[in-house]
Amino acid sequence: MQKKSKKQAILDQATILFATKGFSNTSMTEVASLADIAGATIFYHFKTKEDLFVAVLERVKIGLLESFSLYFQEEHFDSGLEMLLGAVAYHLHLAESKMEWFLLLRRHYTHELAAVNPVCRRYLEDIYTCLVDIFEKALTRGQEDGSVGDISAKKNALIILAMVDGIIQLESNQLYNAGTLYSELLVACRKIVENTKQ
Repeated sequence: MQKKSKKQAILDQATILFATKGFSNTSMTEVASLADIAGATIFYHFKTKEDLFVAVLERVKIGLLESFSLYFQEEHFDSGLEMLLGAVAYHLHLAESKMEWFLLLRRHYTHELAAVNPVCRRYLEDIYTCLVDIFEKALTRGQEDGSVGDISAKKNALIILAMVDGIIQLESNQLYNAGTLYSELLVACRKIVENTKQ
């Protein structure tokens, strides 16, 4: 097994800390300590805490893209509708297995920084655009194969993302067990987009 680089170790620990404690409550010293590196080493890789945060966000973006890409390479769908439902289910799976990514996206600071830092804004936009595009691609395929009705693929992709994102937020805020809504979410997505005129 390949040993992690110091930079990877820093990013791993920073992702968890920024996600769970927030930007203000995370110190570079704490990240360095948990990454098991000397305090000064972290500044060799990242000049400021903001630089580190942006690098973490970039890593989340790459992780999401790679995860969905691998999922679609390994799975086969008979229709666009089934592809959409698979993407929704996989999104929920990722939110559970990579909880720190989704907690980070919900942090207030992420959106505050995106308002003033163009690189952070681009990564955040890229992440949400990627997720919308995945759903939109499935809906477009469904319209081509007849499994999805005559709807706006883009607008319905946004609506579905908002539903999935809302359920993930309920779970991450520990307000509701999102797992109990899994089946109902898939049924709701199907009802919204399915071609009923077949």
